[in-house]
Amino acid sequence: MYLKAIELHGFKSFPDKTRIEFDRGMSAVVGPNGSGKSNISDAIRWVLGETRVSQLRSGGKMEDIIFGGSRSRNPMGFAQVTLVLDNSDHTFDYEGDEISVSRKYYRSGDSEYYINGRKVRLRDIQELFMDTGLGRNGYSMVSQGRVSEIVTSKPEGRREIFEEASGIAKFRFRKNEAERKLEAAQRAHHADQAGQYQRQQRRHQDVDSGRAHVVVHGVEGGQPRQDHRHTVRTRGKSRTSRKGEREGKAVPGPRR
Repeated sequence: MYLKAIELHGFKSFPDKTRIEFDRGMSAVVGPNGSGKSNISDAIRWVLGETRVSQLRSGGKMEDIIFGGSRSRNPMGFAQVTLVLDNSDHTFDYEGDEISVSRKYYRSGDSEYYINGRKVRLRDIQELFMDTGLGRNGYSMVSQGRVSEIVTSKPEGRREIFEEASGIAKFRFRKNEAERKLEAAQRAHHADQAGQYQRQQRRHQDVDSGRAHVVVHGVEGGQPRQDHRHTVRTRGKSRTSRKGEREGKAVPGPRR
C-alpha cells in the first residue's frame, strides 16, 4: 500500500484543482518558502480525519483551510482533498486495487466524506486508517517538532503512537465505543423506569381523586350533618344531588 496521488481543490493555497502523482519509493517536494509545501502535508493529515485546527496550521476556525482569495482571485466556497491509495495488497478491506478517500468542507460548516465515491461518516474514514500507520495519530506523518513533542509528552500521548504501531488502536477504539453505547443504554433504561414510576403515581392520584368522598358540612342536633352535594359514584351509577337528597330521590348519572 502506498500513496499514488493527491488531488487538492480550494484547500489553502490551491484554488485550482491540482493533482500530484507519486510513484513507489521516495518522493520529495521542493520549493521556496511560502510556495505551499507544508500545505500538501496538511491536506493529507486533514483528509485522514484530523479535526484539530491547531494541527493544520490554520487560524482559529476550520473555515480558514479554504482558499481566502487574492487580488486576482475570489475566495472559494469549499475545500476538497482526495487521496488515491494503492490497495493491490488489500491492506484495506475493499475490493479493487485502488481506493480513494475524499473530504469536502463548506464555508457554511457542512462536511462531506467519501470512500470510493460513496458518502460515509468521518468515523468510517478514521476506522479505515486505524492500524495502518496513516491515522491522524499515526507515526507515518512526523511534522516539525513532532519528535520532541512525542519525547516530552505524557505517557498517555506516547501510548497512542505505540498502540497504532502495534495494531491494537482499532480494538481500543471499538472497546470505547461499546462502553459508551452501554452507558447510553443504561441511562435510557433508568430514565424509562423513572417515567413508568411517575405514570403509576399519576394513575394512583387520578383514582384517588375520582373516588366518592363526603364533605362534612354544619352540625345538626350536636352531630355533624353529611352533605352529599359533592358525592359522585363513578362508572355510570346513580349520584345524589342536594335537591335529590331533600326529595329523597336518586338522580341518575350520565349516560355513557
